[in-house]
Amino acid sequence: MCFFLTAVFRTNTSYQRWDEARKNWGMNINHTRDLVRMGNAFYDQTGVSPQQRKEDLKVLALCTWAFVRAMKRHLSPEDEDEEDFKKELYEKLPEQQAQAIINAAHRPNRALQDLSLAIENLNMHFLRKNEVHKAVTIFEDNLGSSERLLTSPVPLFYSRHTARFLSFWLLLLPLALYEPFGFSWNHIAMIPATAAISVFLFGIEELATQLEEPFTILPMQAFCDKIYNWCTEIVSWEAGDNGMAVNGAKPENTKAIFGRSKAPEPQPMPVLNGDNVSDDVNGDENAPAVEATPKKRSLTSFLFK
Repeated sequence: MCFFLTAVFRTNTSYQRWDEARKNWGMNINHTRDLVRMGNAFYDQTGVSPQQRKEDLKVLALCTWAFVRAMKRHLSPEDEDEEDFKKELYEKLPEQQAQAIINAAHRPNRALQDLSLAIENLNMHFLRKNEVHKAVTIFEDNLGSSERLLTSPVPLFYSRHTARFLSFWLLLLPLALYEPFGFSWNHIAMIPATAAISVFLFGIEELATQLEEPFTILPMQAFCDKIYNWCTEIVSWEAGDNGMAVNGAKPENTKAIFGRSKAPEPQPMPVLNGDNVSDDVNGDENAPAVEATPKKRSLTSFLFK
């Protein structure tokens, strides 16, 4: 019973690591599409040529893809796909930008810097840029969570101790099966039973070992390829190309952003009384008559007048 509890605990711990890594990449997939979609929809074409808009959005899509590709390379073993990584960057990015990412000590951070600059170069209101930048912050959080999984593996002693425990348990298993298999000739049925149980239990141990390093089994390259295809497709769409009417309100308009216009500030009104009415007003025949405010009288003067 103790052994099975240990095996279940080890498997659950390994699966939690794999599940967290998969969720991080799921967030990357969702927010890359969200970022490019907002960039395309929020882009203000006022005073911008169609060619410039197309170029700005293309740069946004490529910088988004460059981050996830640099993150994939950052989480992979050192000699796994270094050459493929460089080849893809030189094919899709300008040479100077690709070289800057390759030479960076922390490549995903350099790619995020390029992505932030690409967002700043978009022609849109700063409030909308802030919304787009929120996706970049989520990318940074996903990167940090993935680096924590990469740099904090399960202790080697824990894995070795579980393997020793399993081997010792299976070594003593024939003693426990000897009596139950007494019906067979010379207890021979005990041999295939022990072998089958050993295969299944060692398989669970191997499964847990593989799940401890989730980035070696996740299809990260397939994720990057899908993100590239989706981002380039989204930026190819234009407002009104599906026949849907487009609202022409500019984002700079306060009413378009907050749903209400700014009320004008009230102007102070002059207070006039009998003492401060100017001579120019009283002397002007065409000026409207101004009723003088009577002076206040004290109670004593009112009673003894």
